[in-house]
Amino acid sequence: MANAQLVQRFKAQVQINPSALELSSATTFFRKTLSGSWLLAVALLLSHLGHPAFSQETPQLNLARTVIQAGMFQIDAQVAQTPQEREIGLMFRREMPTHEGMIFVFERAATQCFWMKNTILPLTAAFIADDGTIVNLADMKAQSTDSHCSDKEVRFVLEMHQGWFAKRNIKAGYKLGGVLFKANP
Repeated sequence: MANAQLVQRFKAQVQINPSALELSSATTFFRKTLSGSWLLAVALLLSHLGHPAFSQETPQLNLARTVIQAGMFQIDAQVAQTPQEREIGLMFRREMPTHEGMIFVFERAATQCFWMKNTILPLTAAFIADDGTIVNLADMKAQSTDSHCSDKEVRFVLEMHQGWFAKRNIKAGYKLGGVLFKANP
């Protein structure tokens, strides 16, 4: 079977019932159809990973990290700075150490709004000014599409386990420290 025909056959199979097609059935399809053409099989599989049938619901665990000081507490924060990193955020995480979180870094200050779609852990978002001052905090329910927004324009949002800030008596107006935040002139 020619490579073009294989591609068409694979696309036709995906279009027939994309929700029922799983990675294992795609693997079986490739094993049966392309037994000698493993390189083509891998290339086809990789080219279709963006298809909903192949979506990977895996958390991002390997982002760059930074240390944020909250008084005597030290936060190990993953840094989400690209649009894709910010879009995924803490989605699909099933666990996270107490001292860890994720800081979202935006190019410019704006009203930032967050939701919890596909986010399993309940979180608190701290909306943070350029100098590290917490503008406001929002407790966010897991798996919710409710929007939680900053009270003012900010460039940073730090997500921690829900209640992390409250347990340490950290409120709006509290100033965090770290290399990301500019000192007040």
